[in-house]
Amino acid sequence: MRRFEGKRLLVATHNAGKLAEMKALLAPFGVEVVGAADLGLPEPVETEDNFVGNARIKARAAVAATGLPALADDSGISVDGLDGAPGVYTADWAETGNGRDFAMAMERTWRELEARDAPFPRSAQFRCTLVLAWPDGHDEVFEGVLPGQVVWPPQGSEGHGYDPIFQPDGYSMTLGVMSSEEKNRVSHRAIAVARMLEGSFA
Repeated sequence: MRRFEGKRLLVATHNAGKLAEMKALLAPFGVEVVGAADLGLPEPVETEDNFVGNARIKARAAVAATGLPALADDSGISVDGLDGAPGVYTADWAETGNGRDFAMAMERTWRELEARDAPFPRSAQFRCTLVLAWPDGHDEVFEGVLPGQVVWPPQGSEGHGYDPIFQPDGYSMTLGVMSSEEKNRVSHRAIAVARMLEGSFA
């Protein structure tokens, strides 16, 4: 596994929250973190049908545009009773044409589960894939998986996306009920980031 020896890393995201999180995580390693929006980079079209492929598209596009090593992620929820859907289309299920409506996406998830032959499995996983790419074409992949189950009705107003209907294994509450600090300790992204820090930065 290749260690990251640089001093500047481009995080290929336009999400201010994700960028702030990565800045905080990498600060102890003396790495300057810059976001895609800071450099005016467009968001590339994600054409793959898997998390690794889409994260790699974003990371490599950022490297090609700037010459900097880049980190990108792709994440979503996979529901076993829906044959792994929505998966890489997690955000698409919330798309309305005028923004994203995750209440609508959560309702669709439950409705489609109920439409299956009973008893339908409610087990699910939140998945995060990170791709750390270098200008020479090399990349490293780090994955985090948080197992749990889909519950109904939605619970909590913390977090975002599908958090109010996802209850992690070993917990009696959804991610939507957890504080951001608690969620960030157990989330799929936290697992992937920990593996990246141990593999390429420690």
